[in-house]
Amino acid sequence: AIGRLHQPNLRGKKEQQEAIEHIDEVQNEIDRLNEQASEEILKVEQKYNKLRQPFFQKRSELIAKIPNFWVTTFVNHPQVSALLGEEDEEALHYLSRVEVTEFEDIKSGYRIDFYFDENPYFENKVLSKEFHLNESGDPSSKSTEIKWKSGKDLTKRSSQTHNKAGRKRQHEEPESFFTWFTDHADAGADELGEVIKDDIWPNPLQYYLVPDMDDEEGEGEDDEEDEEGLEDIDEEGDEDGEEDEEDDGEDGEVAGFKMENISVKCSF
Repeated sequence: AIGRLHQPNLRGKKEQQEAIEHIDEVQNEIDRLNEQASEEILKVEQKYNKLRQPFFQKRSELIAKIPNFWVTTFVNHPQVSALLGEEDEEALHYLSRVEVTEFEDIKSGYRIDFYFDENPYFENKVLSKEFHLNESGDPSSKSTEIKWKSGKDLTKRSSQTHNKAGRKRQHEEPESFFTWFTDHADAGADELGEVIKDDIWPNPLQYYLVPDMDDEEGEGEDDEEDEEGLEDIDEEGDEDGEEDEEDDGEDGEVAGFKMENISVKCSF
C-alpha cells in the first residue's frame, strides 16, 4: 500500500523532468531566433546608418551658419549644462562643429569629434573621444590629449577652485567639462558620451530652440508690473466712481425733493 502511494509522485517527477528538458529545447530555439534577429537588425542599422550620413553632413553645413549653435545646445541640455562651469562655456563658444561616428560594425563602438576655431585655451583644432568594445565585450575609451596654452588649463583651474572654496563651493561648481576627455575610469557607463550620441546628436535643434528661462522670467516680471499698473488704475477708478456715486446721491436727493414738491402741487 505504501509503494502504491509513492508511485504517482515518482511518475509526476518524471513528467516534470521531461517537461524541463522540452522547455530547454524550446528555449534553445528561441535563443537561436534571437541571435538571427540581432544579426538582421544589425544589418538594417548598418544600412540606414550609411543612408543618414549625407543628411548629417548637410545638417552640419547648415549649423555652421548659426553662431554659437553648439554651446547654446549644450547649455540648454539639462544633463550637460550641469557639467559646465562658466569658463567651460567661454571655451565652448569656439566650438564650431560636433560629429558622432559609429564604427562600421556599429556594435564595437563610436567616436565623438569636437571641432574648435582658434581660441585662447588650447592649441588643438579637434578634440576626440572614442569608445570601444573588444571581442569579449569589455569597454574601453581613449581621447585626444589637450594641448593647453600657458595658464589656461581649465581642468587644473577647476581643481584649485574647489580646494580654495571648500566643500560648499565644490557642490555648487562642477568640475570642468574638459576633464571628461581624461576620464577613462568607467568607459562602459560614460553618461556624457551616451547623452551626446543618443540624445543630442540625433536632433540637436530641439535643445538649441529651448526658450531662455531668463527671458521668460523677465517677461513674467513685466506682466506683473503691467498687472500692478492696472490695479492702480482700477483703484483710482474706484475712488473716482465712489465720488461720482456720492455726487449722484446728492443730486438724487435734490431731484427727489423737487419731484415730491411737484407731485404735491399736482395733487392739489
